[in-house]
Amino acid sequence: MIVRFSLYGFLKNQRYFEPYMMLFLLGQGNSFATVGLLIGFREFCVNATNIPAGAIADLYGRKRCMLLSYAAYMIAFLLFGLAPVGLGWLFLAVFFFGIGEAFREGTHKSMIFTWLRIQGRLEEKTKIYGVTRSWSKVGSAVSIPIAAAIAFSTGNLNTLFLAALVPYAIGFVALCSYPAELDGRPEGKVAIGRVFVHMGQTLRDAVKVPALRRLMAESMGFEGFFDVIKDYLQPILKLLVLGLPMFLGLNLSNDQRGILLIGAVYFLIHLGSAWSSRTAHRLSDRFGGDDGASRAMWWGMAAIYLTMLPCLVASWYWPVVALFFLLFLMQSAWRPLIISRFDAHAPESHGTSILSVESQAQTLAKMVFAPLIGQIIDQVAKAGTGPAGTGLDGSKLDGQFWPIAAVGVLISVTLALTAGRGKPHAPASPA
Repeated sequence: MIVRFSLYGFLKNQRYFEPYMMLFLLGQGNSFATVGLLIGFREFCVNATNIPAGAIADLYGRKRCMLLSYAAYMIAFLLFGLAPVGLGWLFLAVFFFGIGEAFREGTHKSMIFTWLRIQGRLEEKTKIYGVTRSWSKVGSAVSIPIAAAIAFSTGNLNTLFLAALVPYAIGFVALCSYPAELDGRPEGKVAIGRVFVHMGQTLRDAVKVPALRRLMAESMGFEGFFDVIKDYLQPILKLLVLGLPMFLGLNLSNDQRGILLIGAVYFLIHLGSAWSSRTAHRLSDRFGGDDGASRAMWWGMAAIYLTMLPCLVASWYWPVVALFFLLFLMQSAWRPLIISRFDAHAPESHGTSILSVESQAQTLAKMVFAPLIGQIIDQVAKAGTGPAGTGLDGSKLDGQFWPIAAVGVLISVTLALTAGRGKPHAPASPA
């Protein structure tokens, strides 16, 4: 099963469109405001269905929910790839993509932990989840040269969505072969009332159990914030590409040069992340458990953001790229640790639902952090403080990205100092 779990991760991350999604949406004639609206609509779809999806998975079968997720993804890919240019089609495609995300998040992780319980290998959960997740990162790394080759050979970004149908179809068939025992304890016939009762029990535990409440806060502070700031690496790389001698002799447009550099950097990031995820269990061994390793990582995050802050103020972007690389490695090591910690504190019958609540908490954090960081950066840019740089469109970049590091320092130091709270308790029992 470990091979099949790893294959799932590898195939799931064959999202050839992902590094170029922003270029695709802008190429459809949309403004940045419209793109933001589409992203907001996607988060709304995920937010509205995530917790019910987790409850449905726990009650009526995780494999069924995974198959539903993949079907929704493939409909979205078809709409993105074949639908005519038009905002209505994009909203429809984004809707199906959001449904796919909601029914997938947390479900497959719960299947892995169920298998470990059946096999009597639960003590290996951090190591095995780290190994399977490392194959997801290898899949991301492999997808980048494939995506670049498709984009350069066809000149049509729509083709990237159609190409993703192939690995997702293979993944759908592979999921069909999962044994029924990984479904958990499905109740059979769907009853809406039972779903809402299950949701209520899960939300109660997430709020009332101190360890789970602490984990929700950590997930919001680490991954919610990271998901917002990680894409700021792309405009920084597009700025840097203009000064690279290795690109000046190529007969390529600025966008094409940006695609090459972004692809190369993200290829290295995903390979590094695969290694980081695979070795996350060593941090647990080194620091006396998952909780100790997480405390150490919060201090490591604080050090990274503190180092990044003066670099961003002074517009020294090459060191910032290296620090972003470290952030990606930290995130890949962090994920197996926190998933293992959630599993330790949640009842098995509510495993998928708890992870859905965690995903919901991350989404809420992103809804707060994204406009907050953007607004602060805009205000700093208007103030014109710091050494000036020049963007691809000729606009001034006056060290305005420093709020990323400043907020990161505030979050990481706060959670590092309070890491002794919310110590492990026995898993909550469903009512």
